[in-house]
Amino acid sequence: MRWSDLESGQRAGEWFHGLTAPSGMWVVVRVDGRGFSRFTEERFDKPFDVRFSGLMVETAQALLTEFGARYAYTESDEISIVLDPRHDMFGRGVEKLVSVSAGVASAAFTHAAGEPAHFDSRVWIGAGPGDVLDYASWRQADATRCALNGWCYWTLRKAGASRREATGRLEGTTTAAKHELLLGHGTDFDDLPAWQRRGIGLWWEEHSRAGRDPVRGVDVTTTRRRVHVEHDLPVRDAYRALVHRLVTGSPELAGSPAAVAPPEVGAQEGAP
Repeated sequence: MRWSDLESGQRAGEWFHGLTAPSGMWVVVRVDGRGFSRFTEERFDKPFDVRFSGLMVETAQALLTEFGARYAYTESDEISIVLDPRHDMFGRGVEKLVSVSAGVASAAFTHAAGEPAHFDSRVWIGAGPGDVLDYASWRQADATRCALNGWCYWTLRKAGASRREATGRLEGTTTAAKHELLLGHGTDFDDLPAWQRRGIGLWWEEHSRAGRDPVRGVDVTTTRRRVHVEHDLPVRDAYRALVHRLVTGSPELAGSPAAVAPPEVGAQEGAP
């Protein structure tokens, strides 16, 4: 058998190698911690831990940088990054986007935490900016739902309930009843830190830095890019407007497709 025949035959077994995100479509890559329920319970405070949140922010920044993404969002143990229609890393190959993003997230978190952790990954496809806004709204709503459930569950656990008792107590409970449960234990959910209830956003911003040119002997100002980390995201329409501006470069929700090129991968200040 000729080598070329052997190679082509084996390549044919790579079933998903040719699967790509369609040209002109928006892509969101979402990574999730694998087995993080047990991992976090053994190492971090519940329901929220500032150190764990910081590790997730570092991991999100690594993904934002590696992929030259427009926007990154993290809540709980998940991170989403938005890639615009012109993003062409790996030829938009789904296998590569999924495997590399999971690898980057796992390596970044492990490096920051000092012990191994693993992420899986998936790809979401949207036809236009409106789809991206719907996705962003969905994940933020999920953050709020999970935060409320988590606070209720761990409040009951810390009050002496077993896993089964806490889970059973919350099954079928309305949102209003969960708020009342927390109030009964001295916690007003609406007064909790915004990052716990809404998640955290990361994006590129420009900033000016004053300096001096030693050759010409004059003061100069340079403009650099850095990652902005927002712990107090808005909600509902205000959040949609923010995400629209970040991913399209347009301040108007009814704006045209992306008009601002994403930052050059690997060239930004503040990269991990």
